[in-house]
Parts: sequence; C-alpha cells; structure tokens
Amino acid sequence: MTGRARVFGDDINTDYIVTSRRKRESIDPQYLRRYIFEELDPAFAASVEPGDFIVAGKNFGCGSAMEVAVTALVGAGIRAVLARSFSRTYYRNAVNNGLLPVVCDTRAIREGDALEVAGGVVCNQTTGASVITEPLPAVMLEIIQAGGLVGYMLRRTRA
Repeated sequence: MTGRARVFGDDINTDYIVTSRRKRESIDPQYLRRYIFEELDPAFAASVEPGDFIVAGKNFGCGSAMEVAVTALVGAGIRAVLARSFSRTYYRNAVNNGLLPVVCDTRAIREGDALEVAGGVVCNQTTGASVITEPLPAVMLEIIQAGGLVGYMLRRTRA
C-alpha cells in the first residue's frame, strides 16, 4: 500500500484522534471522519485523502479505549497507522476494525513523505530510506485483510 505521511508526535491519545463528545453525536464513520484530530489541527480532517498514513511516535492511541478512535480513521480512508509503539487497547481495536497498526521507527518520516508499506518494510519514496517493521502475527493479518474481526469470523463460519 502506498500513501502520504501525515505526521504527529508521541502520546497521541484517543481524544486527540476524535473527541469523546463526537461519539455522543454519532458513531457513523462518515460523520466522525470530519472531526479527526480537530483538537490538534481543526483543518486536518478536510486535508486527509484516502490512502494517507498516520505516522506517530511512541504510545499512539493511549487514553480511553474508545473504538471510535479507530472507526473515525477508517472512515477517512486511512488504512494504516505507523508508530514507534501503540497502546495495547488501540492496537487491538485497530486490528479488530481492519486498520493496520505498523510498529516501526518513524523518526525520519516527515509530513507529506510518499511511503510504501509492503512485506515488513516501510519505504520512504521521498528520501529513499527504508525501515523494517515489527512482524504482525498471521491471524492478525488475516483479520485486517477481512476488513476486521466481523468479516474474519463471517469468512470462517462460511468455510
């Protein structure tokens, strides 16, 4: 998969991704996508393009266990988040909802860099640099490829 880097720092909590007041308004991904990162950058949501990657530092998705923090990103067409580390709950919510969590060294990635994620490697097409990712267990890849846990379970029960 290829896309543009949208860079954030360390400790991006779920309320930064989408504030908890928004989930009281709606849990529709198309509604929530309009408000991603509004507390950090009110213009961000309007600038997101399908296929963009969120790139962050350590502890991405910390804070509350709001599943809508994944739903909002998926609704915006974001297919992967690259970070040096994730909160355990966000990581599982991402997998369960079909969003690829990629653990790798993100320190050299800059806003707007063109990235390719494939085969356990992130290639920065802007700089020519590449980094190895932490491997994802096969079952987690299958869940993501099925669009999330519900799709995965439906495939397994029909097989």
